[in-house]
Amino acid sequence: MLAALVIAFFIFASLYTDYLWFAQLGFQKVLTTRWLAGTAMFFAGFLGMAVPVYVSIAVAFRFRPVYAKLNAQLDRYQQVIEPLRRAVMFGIPTVLGLFAGLATAPRWSMVLEYFNRTSFGKVDPQFHLDISFYVFELPFWRSIVAFASAVVLIAGLAAIAASYLYGALRFGGREVRISRTARVQLAATAAVYIALQAVSLWLDQYATLAKDNSLITGAQYTEVNATIPGRQILAGIAAVVAILFILTAVIGRWRISVVGTALLLVSAIVVGGIYPWIVQRLQVAPSERSYESSYIQRNIDATRSAYGVSGVKEQTYDATKDTSTGALAQDAQTTANIRIIDPSIVSESFSQLQQYRQYYKFPSTLDVDRYDVDGTSEDTVIAVRDIDLDGLGKSATQYNRTFVYTHGYGVVAAYGNKRASDGKPVFAESGIPTSGKLGDYQPRVYFGESSPAYSIVGAAKGTKKVELDYPSGADASNAGNALTTYDAEGGPELGSVFNRLVYAAKFQSEQILLSNAVNADSQILYDRNPIQRVQKVAPYLQTDKDAYPAIVNHRIVWIVDGYTTTNAYPYSQSASLDDTINGTSTSGYRTDQVNYIRNSVKATVDAYTGKVTLYSWDAKDPIIQTWKKIFPTSIKPMSSMSAGLLDHVRYPTDLFKVQRTILGTYHVTTANSFYSGDDAWVTPQDPTTSSSDSTDTSANAGTSSNTTTTALGTTTTTTRANRQDPYYLTMKVPGQSTTYTLYSTYIPQQTGSNARNVLTGYLSVDSNAGGVGKGKKANGYGKLNLLTIPKTDSIPGPGQVQASFNSDPDVSTELNILQRGDTTIKRGNLLTLPVGGGFLYVQPVYVQSTSDTSYPLLQKVLVAFGDKIAFEDTLNEALNQLFGGDSGAAAGDSGATDGSSGTGSSGSGSSDSGSTGGSGSTGGSGSGSSTGGTQSPALQQALSDANQALQDRQDAYAKNDLVAAAEADKKLQEAIQAALAAEGDTASTSTSSGN
Repeated sequence: MLAALVIAFFIFASLYTDYLWFAQLGFQKVLTTRWLAGTAMFFAGFLGMAVPVYVSIAVAFRFRPVYAKLNAQLDRYQQVIEPLRRAVMFGIPTVLGLFAGLATAPRWSMVLEYFNRTSFGKVDPQFHLDISFYVFELPFWRSIVAFASAVVLIAGLAAIAASYLYGALRFGGREVRISRTARVQLAATAAVYIALQAVSLWLDQYATLAKDNSLITGAQYTEVNATIPGRQILAGIAAVVAILFILTAVIGRWRISVVGTALLLVSAIVVGGIYPWIVQRLQVAPSERSYESSYIQRNIDATRSAYGVSGVKEQTYDATKDTSTGALAQDAQTTANIRIIDPSIVSESFSQLQQYRQYYKFPSTLDVDRYDVDGTSEDTVIAVRDIDLDGLGKSATQYNRTFVYTHGYGVVAAYGNKRASDGKPVFAESGIPTSGKLGDYQPRVYFGESSPAYSIVGAAKGTKKVELDYPSGADASNAGNALTTYDAEGGPELGSVFNRLVYAAKFQSEQILLSNAVNADSQILYDRNPIQRVQKVAPYLQTDKDAYPAIVNHRIVWIVDGYTTTNAYPYSQSASLDDTINGTSTSGYRTDQVNYIRNSVKATVDAYTGKVTLYSWDAKDPIIQTWKKIFPTSIKPMSSMSAGLLDHVRYPTDLFKVQRTILGTYHVTTANSFYSGDDAWVTPQDPTTSSSDSTDTSANAGTSSNTTTTALGTTTTTTRANRQDPYYLTMKVPGQSTTYTLYSTYIPQQTGSNARNVLTGYLSVDSNAGGVGKGKKANGYGKLNLLTIPKTDSIPGPGQVQASFNSDPDVSTELNILQRGDTTIKRGNLLTLPVGGGFLYVQPVYVQSTSDTSYPLLQKVLVAFGDKIAFEDTLNEALNQLFGGDSGAAAGDSGATDGSSGTGSSGSGSSDSGSTGGSGSTGGSGSGSSTGGTQSPALQQALSDANQALQDRQDAYAKNDLVAAAEADKKLQEAIQAALAAEGDTASTSTSSGN
C-alpha cells in the first residue's frame, strides 16, 4: 500500500509540475486540452473494449445450457473456474480495456484534427475528393474500423471460450453441436466482424493513393484498373457474407454462411492478388511507359505541390570557363560578401579566443546570420557563449551547479568575409562584458542549447547575490567576479513548501526541499533547450534540428522553425526525413516518412525569460489552420512579428534539404522524362569530408567522415552518410537581385564507371524575410530559383574541384610546407557561386597546431573557375591571380595581408587557457595552375624541385619501381627542407627591412 502511494505521488508530482511549467508560459490550455482529449480517448478505448467483451462473456454465461452433459475434462475446468467466475468475468474485460485505453489515448491528436479539419481546396485526380479527406478523415475512419474489428474479434473469441466451457458449444468427432443462443450470438458477432471488413476494404481503395509502389507513390495503372475495383468487389462480397451470417443466426443454417466465407476468401485471392498480378505482368510490364504515363504525371504534379516546389523558377545557365581579366566586375557585391569563415571549423577559435573560462562553451558548429553594421548588411558567424557545467571540475558541487552557475553570457559574432592578418576571425561582437557592433542587449543566457537540467534562481531585492554573472577576476574563483540575481519570470515558483516537495520528487533531489538557499522568491528553470520548449508547447509540429540565436530588440532570442507534415497526401512521393536531412540529428521528428511539408510556424524563445512565442508563418496551410482551431490562443498572426525579428528570419535548412532532394528527381515536369530517369540529379557528397565524391554519385552514396590531410595533400577518411550542406550567402543569383540566399548544387545521379561529377543544376532560395516593416514578409522570400546547366557543358562539380585541389602539385607542395610536424591542415566549406558568367569555387584553408590549446587559423584560400585554380594568402589575391591579375572586384579580406610571403603567427588564447599555438608558417604567396607570386628565387627553385620529385614518385609507382619511388621520396624531402630554409631566409630579410 505504501509503495502504491509513493508511486501515485511521483505520478502526481510529474503531472502537477507539468501544469506549473505550462501555466508559467501561458500555454496551460495546450496541456489541459491534451489531458482532456487523452483522458477521453482512454475511456473511449477502455469502454469500447471492456463493455463488448464483458457483454459477450455475460451473454454466453447467462444463456448457457442448464442441463448440458459435459465431459470429465470440462467438469474439472468448471470446478476450477467457478469460484473465480465473477473475478474472471470482470477482470478479463478490465485488463483488456486498460490495454485498449492506453493504446488509444495517444491518438488524441488524430481525433481533434478530424473534428477541426480544414479543407485543402484541392481534390485528388482519382476520386475527386478534397485532400482533407485523406489527411484528416481517412485515418480517423480507418482507425475506428480497425479498433472495432479488434474488439469484435476478441469479443467473439471470448464468447467461443465461454460457450465451450459451459457446454453451449461442443465438439464430438466430425460433429459440432451448438445451442440456439450460442448460434445467434456467434453468428451475429461474425456478421458484425465481416461487415467491418467490408467497410475496411472499401476504405482501402482510398489508401492506395498514398501507397508507395516500385515506381511512384500513388495508384498506378494496375491499382486503378484492378486493385481498386477489386477492393470494391470484395467489399460487396463481404457485405453479402455478413447478411448470410445474419440469416444463419435466424434460420440456424451454417452452410450458406460457410460457403459465403469460402467464396470471400477465394475471391480475395483471385480478385485481390492473382488478377492484379496478371494485369501488371502481362499487360502493363511490356509497355509500362505508355500505361503509367498519366499516373506518373499525377505523381509529378502532386509531389511538386505538396513539397512547395511547384513555383520554382527555372532558367538555363550556359556557364563559361573563361577567366578573362575583370570577369567579376558585374558581381562586385557578391564577391565582397563571400564567406571565408567556416562555421563548422572556427568553433575552436571562438573557444580559445572568447570562452574565457572552462565553464563556458560554444557549439561545435556555429550559425550564420546577417546584421546591419555601420549601415551595411554583413554576413556573420555567430554563437552564444553558453554555460557548461561539465567544465566546473572540482567546483561542481550541488550548490554551485544549482544556484551559482546558472547561465551563459553574451554572443560572439565574427565577420564572415574578413580575417585578421594572422588568420584569426575579425569579431563584430565579442568580450565579457560584451562590446562591438551589434548594439546593447540583455546578454544573460538562461535558456540555451547546453543549459543545465535545472537551476534555482531569484531572490528578494536587497538579498545577497549568489549567481555568477560573468568572470572579472584573475582566476577561476568567484573572488572579484560580477554576481547577479535573476529578476524575470522564467520558471515556476518555489515559494511554497508543497512546490518544493513536488520538484524535489520530480528531480529526485532532496536539496530542493531542504536547502536554505531556496527562498520565497525562488524560481526553478528547467526544460531550457529552445527546441525542447517549442516541442512541448506545440506537440503538433515537427521542429528544425537547429535553433539559431539572434539579437532582436535588444534581447537574445532563439529562432526555431516549425513544420506541419503528413504522409497521406494523395499521389505525392514519400520521403524519409532521416535520408533527406542526412548528416544531421533529426530533433523531435514525430514522423519520418512524409509526403507533404510546410514551414507553417516561426517560433522564438527568449534566452533570458524563456518565453515561447509561436507565429503563424504559412497561414494558407490547412494543417496549421486546423491546429489553430484546436489551440486558438497559442499561435499569433505574422502581423505580430516585429521588423527586427523579421530581419533575422531565414529560410530553414531542413526544409530546403527536403525540397532539394525532391527537385533532384522532380525538376522534370513530364512523365516521359521522369520515366526515362536519365535526367535525375543528386546533391553531391561533401567533398571536404570524403574522397570518393568524384566516383560515387548515386542517390545513396553520401557519406561524411573524419578527414586527415597527409603530407602529400591527399586525404584518408572514415565515412558515413552526409551530403554537402546547403550554405547561406549574401549574393546575386543570375536573374535575381542581391539578397541573403541559401543554395545547393546538383550532379548527375549515376553510379559505376559512367558516374560524372559535373554540375547539372544550382538551386537557391531567397532567405531574406525582412526589410519591409513589422508583420510583413518580403515579397521575394521563399522563392526558389533553379539554374540548369546544359548537358553539352562540362562544368566541374564540387567533388571534381576538390580532386583538382588535392592533385595540383603546386598546391600539394605548399600544403606540405604549411603542414609541419606539429601542425595539421583543415579544409573549409567548398562554396559555389554563380558569378562571372560561370561558377566560382572558394575554399578556405586553415592551419592548426597539434597542441591541446591550439585553434585553426585561416592561412590560405583556394579558388577555382572552370579548369583553373589559384591558391593565395587571401581571397582577394586568389581571385586576382585567377582572373588575369585583376578580377574586377574586391573580396572582403582585401586588407587582411600585404600579399607577400609571411611568417608564422602565434594565436593568443583566453586568459585562463595559457598560450595558444597558432599556425605554422603560412608559406609563400600562393600557387596553383595559374600561380606566380613574389617568391624568392631559392624558394621558387625548391618548389620546382618538389614538383618534379612528386611527378617522379608518381611515375615510379605507376611502373611499380620501388627503388625509383624511394629515391623520389628522398628528393622530395630535400626539396621541402630547402623550401623551408628559403622561406625562413625570406622572412628574416623582410623583418630586417622593416626594422
